Amino acid sequence: MKNNAYKKYLVLGILFVFPIVIYLFFASGINNFAKLPVLTKDIPEIERWTSLSGTPVKFNNKITILGFWGNDLEEKKGDAFNLNQKIYKRFYQFKDFQFVIAVQDSLQDEIKEIISEIEIGVGTDMVKWNFIFGTPNEIEDLFNSLKSDVILSDKQSTSTVFILDRESKLRGRDDDEDVGTLYGYNASSVASLNNKMTDDVKVILAEYRLALKKNNSNRQK
Repeated sequence: MKNNAYKKYLVLGILFVFPIVIYLFFASGINNFAKLPVLTKDIPEIERWTSLSGTPVKFNNKITILGFWGNDLEEKKGDAFNLNQKIYKRFYQFKDFQFVIAVQDSLQDEIKEIISEIEIGVGTDMVKWNFIFGTPNEIEDLFNSLKSDVILSDKQSTSTVFILDRESKLRGRDDDEDVGTLYGYNASSVASLNNKMTDDVKVILAEYRLALKKNNSNRQK
């Protein structure tokens, strides 16, 4: 009798819990099963920019989180910690994933200090954080090429970060429930990173994996 009662409650438990699990799976992100819309094409390549590592950095064939710090580094430390904890640590092991941050030239030493602070503070290897250096005009030109509704400060900086796909196209949302067209994500807001950016990065990575599997399948035919 006890075994039958146990089985009965087990079945009832499964029937009750399973629909909730399925709901949470689908509700974890509104874009899980849709492509992330292309908002801007033809973002210029950056391989001629000076990088902190000395190695040319490219958008092509990389999924890029693009940010603009200009000469406002002190104010961007909080953004850096948020991005590192909520986005970078979660996805950096993906082979073709990278961060690219545009900084005003001559601030290389300050960037090295920030990297050291973050690596010591949270114990994360920032090997896929790429810092590129340019003049204020070069930073503004790159920013303007995104054709977003975000405003760059007079220090050539913003807390908004952007997602670029492997073809250097800006991805985002064209039906966001809060702003309509969402060009980028507020790195100073943990809620924005948790509730929107994490989901959209998952979508773009899933889209890439699907394309990769399709290409591999076509080659085998």
